Parts: sequence; C-alpha cells; structure tokens
Amino acid sequence: MKLSLCTIVKDEEKSLPQCLDSVKGVVDEIVILDTGSSDRTPEIAAEYGAKVHYFTWNNDFAAARNEALKYVKGDWVLILDADERLNPDIVPHIKVAMLEERALVINLIRKEIGAAQSPYSLTSRLFRRHPKIEFSRPYHALIDDSVVELVKKEPHWQIATIPSIAVLHYGYDPHEIASKEKGDRAKTAMESYIKDHPNDSYACNKLGALYLEEKRIEEGIELLERGLKDMNAGAMVIYELNYHLANAYNRKQDVNKAVIYYQAALAQNILPALKLGSYNNLGTLLFTAGEYQMAERAFAASIVADPSFAFGYYNLGMTLKAQNNFDMAIKAYNKAIELKPDYAQAYQNLGVTWFKCGKVDLGLQNMGKAIALLEMQNLLEAQRLRQELKEMGFEVPKVKLESVTGKR
Repeated sequence: MKLSLCTIVKDEEKSLPQCLDSVKGVVDEIVILDTGSSDRTPEIAAEYGAKVHYFTWNNDFAAARNEALKYVKGDWVLILDADERLNPDIVPHIKVAMLEERALVINLIRKEIGAAQSPYSLTSRLFRRHPKIEFSRPYHALIDDSVVELVKKEPHWQIATIPSIAVLHYGYDPHEIASKEKGDRAKTAMESYIKDHPNDSYACNKLGALYLEEKRIEEGIELLERGLKDMNAGAMVIYELNYHLANAYNRKQDVNKAVIYYQAALAQNILPALKLGSYNNLGTLLFTAGEYQMAERAFAASIVADPSFAFGYYNLGMTLKAQNNFDMAIKAYNKAIELKPDYAQAYQNLGVTWFKCGKVDLGLQNMGKAIALLEMQNLLEAQRLRQELKEMGFEVPKVKLESVTGKR
C-alpha cells in the first residue's frame, strides 16, 4: 500500500525541511507543486527526493491542489502544508487504517501550535487516490464535496477518523500569517466564492469568522446565522457556526444569546477535543458572571476532552479558588504548571491561594517563580507584581529562571 505526500508551496525554504523530515520513512513518494517561489524551496524539495512540479498561482487553492494530485502515483494521498508536521506517534494508526479495504477517507486531527483556546480541528487530509476525489473551493480547499457525491453513488466506501493528534500546524502565529498575506488572500477568495454561493454553510462559516476577527461583528453575525439555515450543513460546520456566533454575542455582552449558542455548539456529535473552545469560552463567560459552579463544570469538561489542556486546569483553579476550595485549586494550578512549566499566571495564582491558606512562605516562593518568568515575558507586569507585594509588606525572594523551568 503506497502512500504519497502531496504539498503545494511558495517561498517555504525555512519550514519545508521540518515538514519533509516528519514524513521520512512514512511516505513512499513526495510530490511538491511550487506556485512561484523566489527562494530555494524547489531545490530543498529536490534534495529530499521530491518530484517537483510548477504551477502559475491563480488565487485558487483548489486548482493548485488538483494540479498536484495529477502527479501522485501512490494508493493513498497525505496532504500537508510546509508549516505542518506529521506527529510520529500517529504513524502506526495511519498504517493500520489504510489497510481497511472500504476506507476512502481517514480524517485527521490537527493541532494549532500556539492557539490557546481552540487548538484542534478535523481535516480530511488522508484519502485513497480515486479519480472522482478532487478539491473544491478556492480558499480552504477541501475534498469533502466530491467525497459526499462519491459515497452517494458508491455507498460501500467508509469515512474513518483517527481520534489522536496527527498533524501539528506551526503557521498559526498572527505575524507569520500577516507576513505571507494569508488573511487577505483567503478573504478575497472567500468573498468571490460567496457571491455565487450565498447560502453555502461552509463559506458563511469561514467568512463570518474572518469578519469577526476584523471586528465587523454585525456582518459576521449575518453570515453565520445565514449559514445555520443550510439544511445540508454537517455537524462540524454547525458546531463552528454556533461557536462563532456565541463568540460574537459574547463580544456584544449579550450573555444569554452567547450561552445559548455555546450550548448549541456543544450539543453537536463531534469529537470532544474539537469542542474545547466552547467549553473554555462558556466557562469563562459563566465565571465572569459569578456562576462559579456552572463554570467549574465547563472547565472540568474541557480537561476531560483534552487532559493536556493547561489553560483548562488554570481556569479550573481560578474557579475553585473563587469558591474557597483551596486544596483542589492548588492541585489544578500544579497540574497546569506540570503541563506548561513557564506558566507565570499559574504560579502567581498558586501563590495567592497559598496566602489564603495561611502558608506565606509557599505563597512567596510561587510569587518569586511567577516574577522570574514574567521578567522574561512581561517586564512591566513583573515590576508591578513585585511592587504590589512590597507595599503589602512582603519581600519576594529572588528566583533563578532555570530553577523554575529546568532550562539553562
């Protein structure tokens, strides 16, 4: 069973080596489609043994993806972008999944490195090479439309999901996105598409969410609510439409509507890890409203969905502390720190909790660690915290950064 990596690139000499390193010994073929690089991207691809082809960029990601597919020879296709890496832990699961004779598509979970609140998405990036499978939509190019039509005609095919993190995406950083004008290119393509497909739920979802990022709240809400009227929308799209609408009404300080939409999002039958943003944002909204027990349930659900979610443990600690449940709050903060050793805010609130327990020495030790981290992350905040403690009559001990993080 031969597996081919298929990637489209432009000026990716910095990130492409890490991508290709991640698939060494996993794929049998590498197909690279260059869309106009001015750096060493094609040469680097060739050094890895890739078959390099060229395509004139036309503002259509689907057209580029489909052009790349023409050169694939393997039985299965893995799609990665240059700023993505294949998680080595997932490789055995992928090999087993591809052996299923009726498997057509294997959905993979992608983690956005650097995204604090909603780090996971489900992607149809691993699929059997089939003449009827092709990409559509000029922006977030997908095979989903063609797969739906294919399964209608050939119902023996199955779509599976591997419920572990398969792809690590390092292109989430806003500065990286801006430097490559990704946001502008995506918006242009989406606005063009939605003119001809005004009620398409996926298009309404993605463009509506982008408008919210640009603070075009009312325009975003209109698109998102329009998308919910699409009777053909899948569970994941319905989840995202409700999630983005909840965020929009949260910004408008309409708590009741925000809660309703978060709950509608959480009601969708999708993998729990994909609901992380809704659990966390709903918990934060309830915490702000003083509904601590309800907030605690939401944050507890977030760490059940993802036991590695440090932010969830931190928020759970905040909620428990607000209810004077100090023992459990301390455990939650310590877990957040275990998962994220440079978590200054967790150390700070752990210190506050020890103060409330009457353990001043432990409180000052953790405050010292928080300040040591903040001096590297936010110097003004470190100075403010030290001064505040001094005014309260406390002298915070100096702490070396390496004693906190274990790094030199």
